[in-house]
Amino acid sequence: MFEESVSLRMWKRFVHEGVIDSARINKRISESWYRCKRNSVNPYAGTGQVVLAGEALARKRENSRLFLELAMPQISRLSPFIHDVGMIALVIDPEGYVLSMQGEKHALADAHAINFVEGVRWTEDEVGTNAIGTAIQAKEAIMINGTEHYSVASHRWSCYAAPIHDEKGALLGVIDVSSRLEKSHPQTMATVMTLAYSIEQAWIKQRQQDELELIRRSLMLTDENERFALVCNREQRLVFASKSVRKQIGNWAEMTREEVAEYGFHEARQAPVFSERHLGIIGWAIELVPSSLRTSRLIGNGIRNIPSTFRFKGEAGTSPAFSSVLQELEQIAPTDTNVVIYGESGTGKELAAQAIHDNSPRREGPFVAVNCGAIPRELMESELFGYVEGAFTGARRRGYQGKLAQANGGTLFLDEIGEIPPAMQVALLRVMQERRVTPVGSSEELALDIRVIAATHRNLRQQVREGTFRDDLYYRLHVLPVSLPPLRARKEDIPLLIRHYCQKNGYQLTLPDDMLTDLMSYDWPGNIRELYNAVERMRVLPQEDWKRFLTGRIASAWEDVRPTDSAASPTVDSDHLDLVGLGFRDQLERKTIVQALEKSGGSASVAAELLGIPRSTFYRKLKKYRL
Repeated sequence: MFEESVSLRMWKRFVHEGVIDSARINKRISESWYRCKRNSVNPYAGTGQVVLAGEALARKRENSRLFLELAMPQISRLSPFIHDVGMIALVIDPEGYVLSMQGEKHALADAHAINFVEGVRWTEDEVGTNAIGTAIQAKEAIMINGTEHYSVASHRWSCYAAPIHDEKGALLGVIDVSSRLEKSHPQTMATVMTLAYSIEQAWIKQRQQDELELIRRSLMLTDENERFALVCNREQRLVFASKSVRKQIGNWAEMTREEVAEYGFHEARQAPVFSERHLGIIGWAIELVPSSLRTSRLIGNGIRNIPSTFRFKGEAGTSPAFSSVLQELEQIAPTDTNVVIYGESGTGKELAAQAIHDNSPRREGPFVAVNCGAIPRELMESELFGYVEGAFTGARRRGYQGKLAQANGGTLFLDEIGEIPPAMQVALLRVMQERRVTPVGSSEELALDIRVIAATHRNLRQQVREGTFRDDLYYRLHVLPVSLPPLRARKEDIPLLIRHYCQKNGYQLTLPDDMLTDLMSYDWPGNIRELYNAVERMRVLPQEDWKRFLTGRIASAWEDVRPTDSAASPTVDSDHLDLVGLGFRDQLERKTIVQALEKSGGSASVAAELLGIPRSTFYRKLKKYRL
């Protein structure tokens, strides 16, 4: 906090002469002003320039969904205070994008006047010194009053912001409360810092619950079968290993997912484990095969001879995460079974579908891609099924052959399958069952010979539970699921992806080592598509401007990510546990209870809440395991 605001005269002197009296200005403000001047921020502007809307903003919110779900209830508690005083409260993602804004209507109107709206990017590079952007840079709570703002557009504002970090120090986002200068309240800074602390504690508690839920869900895996199976958490550390794996890897509980490969295994397939509480991903269930069986059977599907060279039009890279996917695609391609490809936007789902087609017996037939999310609902039937001449007003003279018929003899790729409306789900299911299609306005059925590959960034199983996706269609499609890793899980492939993109487009682009290091430090929420967009920008910018462009785009995320500290993970010393006579399931359950007690500080009631079981059940288990 600062005792007094910077005078307008001091601000003008710095803007015009670059001179600042460091004894009369807070260090964080002076550091920010110098950054703004170095980055050529216009002090006479300061209104929002980069504003996301529609799908782009929805993606940002989805990327920060868990953070938003924890922050919004806390913000709602502030609503009476915010409205009474005349303020606005905001939730911001790690890149400085405003995900949510609410408050008193006059304050909102004033904010809109400077384009301070939902979806705007409110960083130092965009609008100069401000509480949000400077809190991200300084990594601490901060208050910016009046002419402490670098740009004149914010000189009549008083803003308070605090960054929110996870248990390992990585930035989750920022909470901000702002008002016109005359509405500033002396308790606001303390309120914002308390709010930030509450959200951080809620995040830590949720992560603990996620870990315990994942271990509890692992108990559902059959221990007596001969499958090689693992379950790992989001940090890629193992929490479960099947009996077959435990026989070969004695110290599995101390291992990461990648280290398993050193014991002669490779990953045949993986599936996300979704929380039953908040529906987000809490870990991964992994099926392994010994390396000698890399081209072994797929149960229930006769595999034809796998081609000696697997055709993939993208860049395969060298990462274990994507190599596993390619091996899985190689196994799937010769079959004729339906496939669902899961993956975030920009991970290359269509390339994966194309690879399945190109390496299948249908490779000589058509590959027809349909983006279900881009077709208006009222046009979807005619787009997929086609129509005959005169079927409806505006129909083409000779009719239209729908995508289903176009794909006859080949592969139909239905991207964003989760966007198909209920009525079309029924029609599509019928086509898949009967292998016949009837164009709109016709009574003649056409026989179909197609393979269907679907893709989505959504959780189809959750859509089934919510009633927005038919369970019979889900099971018809969900025969061979494939999960594509996000770019942040295959960062070692980034230099190769850049080289591939440049070669494909005939670009000459040489990146210095420090630039590659920066690129590989970023988490790329837009995945490969975002990476290629960055390459396009660097291609047209002079090289001396690359650093500024990259800094303005992603530096805040780079600087706020901390390395994973595996030592911080809670562990249990098995030497102090009486495990004599306990089977593996009981040992794992006992370990889960001990972890819950450790995380709750010894409180049985809190530990029972973390595990999601009644206290009476928890006490019985304490007695059973002599805890």
